[in-house]
Amino acid sequence: MSTPLWITATPPATHGELHIGHLAGPYVAADVLARFLRADGQAVLLTTGTADHADSVEVRALRGGRKPEEVAEGFRTAITADWLRSGVEFDRIVQPRGDRGYTRWIQDLFGRLHADGVIAPRTRLLPYCEPCGRWLHGAFVTGGCPHCTQPGRGGMCRECARPNDSGDLIDPRCTLCGGKAKPQRCRRLYVPLEPFRETLAEYWAAAALPPRLAALCESLVEDGLPDVAVGHPGDWGIPVPVEGFADQRIDGCFETAAMHLFGYGYDEVPLPERAVHFCGFGHAFCHAVLLPALLLAQGVKLPQDFCVNETYRIDERDTWALDLLTEFGSDTLRRHVLEARPTGRSTEFHREQLARTREILDTTWNAWLNRLFAAVREECGGVVPEALPGGTGWDIQRRRLERAVDELREAYGLEAFAPRRAVALLDEIVRSTADFGHVNTHERRRPSGAERHLPPMVAQLGVAAALTAWARPVMPEGADRLAAALGIEPGRPVSLDALAAPGPGTRLSPPSGSVFGF
Repeated sequence: MSTPLWITATPPATHGELHIGHLAGPYVAADVLARFLRADGQAVLLTTGTADHADSVEVRALRGGRKPEEVAEGFRTAITADWLRSGVEFDRIVQPRGDRGYTRWIQDLFGRLHADGVIAPRTRLLPYCEPCGRWLHGAFVTGGCPHCTQPGRGGMCRECARPNDSGDLIDPRCTLCGGKAKPQRCRRLYVPLEPFRETLAEYWAAAALPPRLAALCESLVEDGLPDVAVGHPGDWGIPVPVEGFADQRIDGCFETAAMHLFGYGYDEVPLPERAVHFCGFGHAFCHAVLLPALLLAQGVKLPQDFCVNETYRIDERDTWALDLLTEFGSDTLRRHVLEARPTGRSTEFHREQLARTREILDTTWNAWLNRLFAAVREECGGVVPEALPGGTGWDIQRRRLERAVDELREAYGLEAFAPRRAVALLDEIVRSTADFGHVNTHERRRPSGAERHLPPMVAQLGVAAALTAWARPVMPEGADRLAAALGIEPGRPVSLDALAAPGPGTRLSPPSGSVFGF
């Protein structure tokens, strides 16, 4: 490909820290795909940003008696630190309040779309809170979704993923005071999507949409595509650059869609041949509807794939990413959220299951590696012996590994991306290799040959070396720690070529603690 594969993940709003539900959603999964493809030699650009101008940031600030910029900056710093600690390596994280030229770029795009007639004014009802003296939109208003009736907030329904206009919420109430809101006429700017009906329908039909997302898009076409508000009255955010709307700010959904384009370098470099968006279903409208419409309005059709997760239900107590990473480490947390990833249905976090994940790493992965390192130390002085891989059952085990690496590549790849399957394959590789090691431990006791135990040892060292590549997309910290212990280069492709022990005479340097997790 002449351009990199562009992978995006939904920018989180900076009104709070990351919790384990965020990691189980788009972020770790996007990093897994990016790591696999990079190791395979494919150019990848993994981008996101932080939604510093989200309504929820201002709500958090008002409730705490703080300035919105203080809230946004504090949580942005915490969020980026959590990504780093969890091993999620973005190539670019857009900082709306820090990146030079960002505000002007967003306003220029907005202005062009308005000049082209893509953005147009409409007068609609918008809730107003008289005690607070405030127009209510987005996180400032709660009520029942006009489409699915589920309780939610203004803007986007996190249950059915359809947009609302805030004024059409059922029984709208002010988030700040809890009072009943009164709908009043308000003139705002919108993107009417109905003119894009045919082009969007063709676009979605050509895309391999997940079934629930396909159902949403087809229902939107059948029901009539909505007008989406892209501005609202307020003080927080990027000013609307259109005459007559100086007291309004660009809406967060529009800014998020535009932020992705800014993060890639739109207007500066050619768009990629393909993009992959990781997002929760509740955020899918922005990625799958509004962003394509904004591009189609400019004559650009960008082939996109969508990796959509459902809700990872949590109890907000003891679920903050920082606390769990400190207690369990990135390997345990990444492996756990991939295994529990809410694909196609909601799943629920249970702390005891996370503890069980650590137990599996300790009693299976680390226990096998500790036995292997101890055997090399005791039998060979800590140096890789000169022997070919072999032992009772090795031919069968190698054939299993050959099949496993093919399945692993499929599970890591874009066409059949299935990180839970990758975790299961890795576990089976370790368990079957540990069984192989147990069976061949008795070779050293046979009087017929003093070195019959060496080929099984080298065979297991080959599997350990393979895991530095095969397990790295899931658990990069442990895989790199294992690579350092074996004296081999980290970050190799997930391929059968990785199944090769370090050269004879290589001195191993096992870590003093666990290899995977802690």
